[in-house]
Amino acid sequence: MIGLISATAAGAVARDRLAAAWPGRTRVYEGPVREAVVRAFGECEQLVCFLATGAVVRLVAPLLEGKTSDPGVVCVDEGSRFAVSLLGGHEGGANVLAGEVGDVLGCTPVVTTATDARDIPGLDTLGWPVEGAVAAVTRAVLDGAPVAVRADAVWPLPPLPVVVDGDADVVLRVSDRVGELGSQEAVLRPPSLVVGVGASKGAPVEEVLGLVEETLAEAGLSALSVAALVTVDAKADEAGIVGAAARLGVPLRTYAADVLARIDVPNPSGAPLAAVGTPSVAEAAALAGGGELLVPKRKSSRPDGLPAMATCAVVRRVPRGRLAVVGLGPGARDLLTPRAKEELRRASVLVGLDQYVDQIRDLLRPGTTVLESGLGAEEERARTAVAEARKGHAVALIGSGDAGVYAMASPALAEASDDIDVVGVPGVTAALAAAAILGAPLGHDHVSISLSDLHTPWEVIERRVRAAAEADIVVTFYNPRSRGRDWQLPKALGILAEHRSATTPVGVVRNASRVDESSRLTTLGTLDPTTVDMMTVVVVGNTAAREIAGRMVTPRGYRWQAGAAK
Repeated sequence: MIGLISATAAGAVARDRLAAAWPGRTRVYEGPVREAVVRAFGECEQLVCFLATGAVVRLVAPLLEGKTSDPGVVCVDEGSRFAVSLLGGHEGGANVLAGEVGDVLGCTPVVTTATDARDIPGLDTLGWPVEGAVAAVTRAVLDGAPVAVRADAVWPLPPLPVVVDGDADVVLRVSDRVGELGSQEAVLRPPSLVVGVGASKGAPVEEVLGLVEETLAEAGLSALSVAALVTVDAKADEAGIVGAAARLGVPLRTYAADVLARIDVPNPSGAPLAAVGTPSVAEAAALAGGGELLVPKRKSSRPDGLPAMATCAVVRRVPRGRLAVVGLGPGARDLLTPRAKEELRRASVLVGLDQYVDQIRDLLRPGTTVLESGLGAEEERARTAVAEARKGHAVALIGSGDAGVYAMASPALAEASDDIDVVGVPGVTAALAAAAILGAPLGHDHVSISLSDLHTPWEVIERRVRAAAEADIVVTFYNPRSRGRDWQLPKALGILAEHRSATTPVGVVRNASRVDESSRLTTLGTLDPTTVDMMTVVVVGNTAAREIAGRMVTPRGYRWQAGAAK
């Protein structure tokens, strides 16, 4: 919950705008400001104070306990010019909140955190627990000093600007193992461990939790790297298991008994088979998602000598790389989506066509590995991106428009198997950008057809054009004409002309949304194909499409058009 506090009428107006924009996410605190701040500080995860920063500093100073527990605090000035991240920039989420407040109120977010100012991912912003000399490692990164990264495995992390393979005084470890850390060493705890748990009915949470913690400690493993507790479906509501997961702060996941029964384990037993239908719970559940069995089944010990009520086993899962297939839009920076920018910034490896890389190179974080190539290497880029993701990296594979429309998503997903995570990031297509320039030509059913026969036989393309013509569907032609392919567009237009009049409107847009954008509205009978090239999108209307006030419009239904004619 976000607490909102104001002291003046102007502040209350801005406060109420924020509350209206985020219903259910905010709570307005009325009354004397000091009392309101005290109550909100104790009850909310974040605060937005429509007060001077100095006033807020004095109000919250007596309430501070620690950076990991204090709420994030953002200050908005009287004129709603600035949203200042004052407290808890990373842990409290104030840096992100300042940006969100800025989006709603139209004010400028002010973030002074050093890593954000330098566009370097803070170790405490990666979503993983971090221990050790975090400040020392962060300072070295900010200063451009060499940092040695020692990782047990490759994980899909954002890039760091200065990383060395050899020795360095400053070390960042990525490990689930417990060990002695030097004065200039920090360790990130990846979510690498899965703990399988079995328990008798009524097993106390202390016994289950104690067994898990003792098992991890004896194996030299960090509890901070536990990603989940897992068990059989029949134990989904077992209080001791549910409570142990809650105390560890991890999710509890379950598997059906017949699924677990099919998994080979080193220590099957007749007891769980009789009780829940599988010869193994702890080991089988831990292994169900794959990985290496680090600790075979162990039983809890009870000081009273009674039979153990809990078992556990520990598996280290294999890291999964991440492939984001990102659509960059038609070229204009303001048509690049926020989600696409986010994926570009989190990628440690970028793969793309050289001219597309140049469009967004300034958005990449320092340390990003860029693998670029020229025209005609689509399949090679797809294979490269998938291979890098299989190594465990966070990879962004870029394409123009929407990556799933005549772009890189198709060849990449044809290469990818289920051993990596794949994320699709939609983009504004050339057809949509061109349509917005022309008016509303896609107001009814429409189809996009590429006239390039480099990968598709012309006979297939012609059959599709003819089907669209007979179905009276608006057609957007991609790749309409090149130096080596100059007859396909006239042929396609001729097929459409068999079913549509010569006065059918046709929109021609070149370099949609770019600085040298051009567009014109013509007709099916007068379009000169020689004025079209590969940078052009051609939109041919259906029989209902019209030119209205210099714009191309396809009505949503023929009934509307008939009414307008009357």
